[in-house]
Amino acid sequence: MSTAVEETHQDTHHDHKPSGIGRWLFTTNHKDIGSMYLWLSFTMFLVGGAMAMVIRAELFQPGLQLVEPHFFNQMTTVHGLVMIFGAVMPAFVGLANWMIPMMIGAPDMALPRMNNWSFWILPFAFIVLLGSLFMEGGGPAFGWTAYAPLSTTYSSDSTALFVFSVHIMGISSIMGAINVIVTIMNMRAPGMNYMKMPLFVWTWFITAFLLIAVMPVLAGAVTMMLTDKYFGTSFFSAAGGGDPVMYQHIFWFFGHPEVYIMILPSFGIISAIIPAFTRKPLFGYASMVYATAAIALLSFLVWAHHMFTTGMPIFAELFFMYCTMLIAVPTGVKIFNWVATMWRGSMTFETPMLFALAFVILFTIGGFSGLMLAITPADFQYHDTYFVVAHFHYVLVTGAVFSIMAAAYYWLPKWTGHMYDSTLAKTHFWTSLISVNLLFFPMHFAGLAGMPRRIPDYSTQFADLNQLTSIGGFAFGLSQLIFLWVVIKCVKGGEKAAAKPWDGAEGLEWTVPSPAPYHTFEKPPKVE
Repeated sequence: MSTAVEETHQDTHHDHKPSGIGRWLFTTNHKDIGSMYLWLSFTMFLVGGAMAMVIRAELFQPGLQLVEPHFFNQMTTVHGLVMIFGAVMPAFVGLANWMIPMMIGAPDMALPRMNNWSFWILPFAFIVLLGSLFMEGGGPAFGWTAYAPLSTTYSSDSTALFVFSVHIMGISSIMGAINVIVTIMNMRAPGMNYMKMPLFVWTWFITAFLLIAVMPVLAGAVTMMLTDKYFGTSFFSAAGGGDPVMYQHIFWFFGHPEVYIMILPSFGIISAIIPAFTRKPLFGYASMVYATAAIALLSFLVWAHHMFTTGMPIFAELFFMYCTMLIAVPTGVKIFNWVATMWRGSMTFETPMLFALAFVILFTIGGFSGLMLAITPADFQYHDTYFVVAHFHYVLVTGAVFSIMAAAYYWLPKWTGHMYDSTLAKTHFWTSLISVNLLFFPMHFAGLAGMPRRIPDYSTQFADLNQLTSIGGFAFGLSQLIFLWVVIKCVKGGEKAAAKPWDGAEGLEWTVPSPAPYHTFEKPPKVE
């Protein structure tokens, strides 16, 4: 009898949650922190989206319509920063926090207090960044890449706030990455060796090393920029013996691996979803792991393909062209493996699978336009046109953002304990799919016809394409409100979710009840 009582007592303690605001401020629980990251990310997605709406409203017709050119430039700059550092990256960190401990059978993240800290410094970073828009002279208006001398000589005093916020975001990312690595290396369940880890865990493991390698590089670049502007140094000023092109080299040495930081976790998500809804194991697991590692290593060798027009020597152009093309090989391996997984599987088309399929097709389009941009002589034509804008939005919106939505729909029953409204979710998918292509596909043609990016006005020849793009943009923005409604409705209630709501889903996270208990594994599970 006493053992039974003890067990029930332990069990009630096992699900004990602190309550009130203190629960969120001081929490060290990986699920709470994951949820806060995801909500912050969605908030920033809406903020960045509102800025995109300002851009698209201005470009709806030729001529200056709504905003001053200087404010337009602030919008393009802060939109980019908010979407990258505020929407996409925190969403992946949130998914890592929620899912990695559950996937490897760990009770929590390895460094829980640091986990709390790495989240709570982020809202302050964005308050500082967005606050800079209200300063005299306005916010940063030099593009999210902050090229010198625009950012060092011709910028307003908000530059200092921009640098400060980037430093805080970088510190948060590095702490999060260290936490992921330590957790994966030290806290896997008995019997789970590296080659038994789910691919989402593998992709995050590799991404975490990328983050630790490149965030300090960005910190160095923006610090040099800061000292050039305020302390009389001449790193990037030709007048003082510096070189503005050096800024681009340093920035893109961070910037290109950063692109893969924003897409590798997507590959892990898609590699979890496709097998679940085709009811087949993933084709070529080991090759997927090696391909991910190959992409990560190659990402350090391609940075100057962003700089073909800066007057590099021809051998450098050739080197960066071939290295960039080489990345298509491991990426192609992944796409081949996903398609091979679907081949002759008994597929069903629930919302997560729809987003995963859209990801595979549309991300591939983004990859193809990337290959076009990799060809040096062709890039001289495409450079700084809307073709480039179309390319990276296909990678980051129909790639990264779609995979995050797929993940939300896939794991939401596990997080909330409720099934969401499938009809509404599919409505969200179809409206997003149609509008996102209406938004970004015409940009390819505008770019090929020579429309430069980051301009508030354009000649009438581009009017029709811009009008289509703007209509697609507003429709895509409105579609995301459906997503918000689906999630809120699901959190509040709905049909009870089973421990394993999807037939073909595999992994330790499906062995615990839905919603996942506050403390997942008291005893580590055995992996056969």
